[in-house]
Amino acid sequence: MDTNVKGSNHVKSVLKAFQIIEELDRFGELSIGELSQALSMDKTTVHRLINTIKEAGYIVQNPCTRKYSNSIKLFTIGTRIIERTGLKEIARPYLEAIADETKETINLSMHSGNDIVYVDKIESDSAIKVGIKMGTSLPMYCTGMGKAILAFLPEESVNEIISNTNFYKRTPKTVSGKEALLKQLEAVRKNGYAKDGEEYVDGLISFAAPIFDYRNSPVAAISISMPKMRYNETEQRQYYVNLVKNTATALSKELGHKRR
Repeated sequence: MDTNVKGSNHVKSVLKAFQIIEELDRFGELSIGELSQALSMDKTTVHRLINTIKEAGYIVQNPCTRKYSNSIKLFTIGTRIIERTGLKEIARPYLEAIADETKETINLSMHSGNDIVYVDKIESDSAIKVGIKMGTSLPMYCTGMGKAILAFLPEESVNEIISNTNFYKRTPKTVSGKEALLKQLEAVRKNGYAKDGEEYVDGLISFAAPIFDYRNSPVAAISISMPKMRYNETEQRQYYVNLVKNTATALSKELGHKRR
């Protein structure tokens, strides 16, 4: 029994270590006290785990502020994973093509747990744009690419993600809860694309479509994003919808997906 308890404690320590890494990913630099408060862990535990993670090279400490942040080592590992999938390399010409045609920002993201992660993008040359950095994790419930992927996941996965979702109102137009989100996802499945109408950022409009692999799994999504001031619903909606859907279909075919 003692062995089992000890093993259980070890597993809990690993989970707590990953909670620290995820918290630093969300907020950047944080102190021991800030991490302790945010994660409801005592400072001694946080300090012990931080030192262990730091020794392994996954966390660094700012010599001026004495605060901690994730190291480049995590980015390197993530980059290698992306490179091994081949998706970024395959998708790049498609991103370039629609960026050249629309002159707007084109994004590529992959599914990661309850979030999506931006893995590539081509920014608009316009001085007016909304930029989200590569490597950024965003929630699925209030982003076009997130909903494009979420809508086509297995039902049990959708339920699990939604049950772990805090429906924080990022803008006045952010989806308000489970039932409203499920209704949106139903429309995404029916239409084959998702629209983010200022749900994540005020003034940002985007159209997204899912990218499927050979197993018919929605592994990624592509989107076209633009400031609301440059978007005309009547004249441009169908143009952007067709463009993003056709591009996603072509990319899915490259990954071995066969339409059913």
